[in-house]
Amino acid sequence: MTDPKPEPIWTHPLSVTDVPAEGGLDVELVADDAVRKRLAAENGLVALATLSARLHVSRRGRGGLYVTGDVRAGATQTCVVSLEPFDVNIAEKVDVEFEPEREKPAPQPRKAGRRIGRGAAPPIGEDDEGMDDLDTPDAIVDGRIDLGALAAEFLTLGVDPYPRKPGVAFDEPKAEPERASPFAGLAALADRPEKKT
Repeated sequence: MTDPKPEPIWTHPLSVTDVPAEGGLDVELVADDAVRKRLAAENGLVALATLSARLHVSRRGRGGLYVTGDVRAGATQTCVVSLEPFDVNIAEKVDVEFEPEREKPAPQPRKAGRRIGRGAAPPIGEDDEGMDDLDTPDAIVDGRIDLGALAAEFLTLGVDPYPRKPGVAFDEPKAEPERASPFAGLAALADRPEKKT
């Protein structure tokens, strides 16, 4: 049994039928204080002062959508070097295709004795490691897409995981001088010529 998908923090559903066939639709989203606080916590930010998205949604092909635009935010992060908070501006370009959700075909059993040998091409839609193609369009679920959830994803993409405050340099620790081995003295004794008695 799989866990239900968590509800998105920022949500703005849009039905495919709400997008005009000619000219598309311009949408501007501005996150409220509660959404910004939750997204700040979700992304490890000290604070998220502003968050907005300016998006253009157009029709693409049979029942598909194409979303372009940008997500902008004013955030406060903690410097990984000095541990001081500092302000950053985040700007991410949005360029995403959506297609109607399709039912996945039932897996076909392999024929006995048939194996994919060395050098055989992977199945269509998979890369060399057998992963699904990452460039496939996102799914339109129940005739809708969620522009708020999409904008939140692009915010996360724009957050620097190792933020460094401008002007703060990372000084590598100085290497300690090499210490002589405790056995160095014994080695010196072993190399001395023996005295004859």
